[in-house]
Amino acid sequence: MIRAVIFDVGETLTRDDRYWASWADWLGTPQHTMSALVGAVVAQGHDNAAALQLIRPGIDVTAEYAAREAAGRGEHLDETDLYDDVRPALAELRRLGLRVVVAGNQTARAGELLRDLHLPADLVVTSDEWGVAKPDPGFFRKAVDAGQAAPEETVYVGDHPANDILPAATSGLRTAHLRRGPWGHLWADTPEVTEVADWRIDTLTDLPSLVTL
Repeated sequence: MIRAVIFDVGETLTRDDRYWASWADWLGTPQHTMSALVGAVVAQGHDNAAALQLIRPGIDVTAEYAAREAAGRGEHLDETDLYDDVRPALAELRRLGLRVVVAGNQTARAGELLRDLHLPADLVVTSDEWGVAKPDPGFFRKAVDAGQAAPEETVYVGDHPANDILPAATSGLRTAHLRRGPWGHLWADTPEVTEVADWRIDTLTDLPSLVTL
């Protein structure tokens, strides 16, 4: 029986449009160039931050984050950044008695912004706040603790095979792969997903009926 559902953030709950557009504007490059480079590094299997390195070789991403915040051009999230199925799906899971946790690879500032959205979740936390990031097994140990259920009673939901599905499964969690965003679409039919994920979904509203069977 599933007792807890834990959600990735970027391209699972939130759209990354604003995130990458803001980086393009900060680095002085057209937004379509940024989008194309993100797609290219995804196809090559690299971390998305590699796109920033292509635009500005040697960039210190941490320093640039700080500079953006100091300039009043830091991270921002509001209701328009959420996918339409997020609130209905999370609310239904909680109505069914499951513990709902939001935990992804984000900054502490993103954690504050997410909590300000008052999602129907029992806990919202980020890798920065935990001090460990996916795909490190330590992240998933903390995720299991946050879910307050055994690993086999916990589902991790995400779009990224290498960051979400494989390491969560290796840590003993059940997994749901979401076909959403560049990673979710590009890698949806690869063995890393088809042979590992317990469920493959196109919308979060598919989850309640699946995990309560």
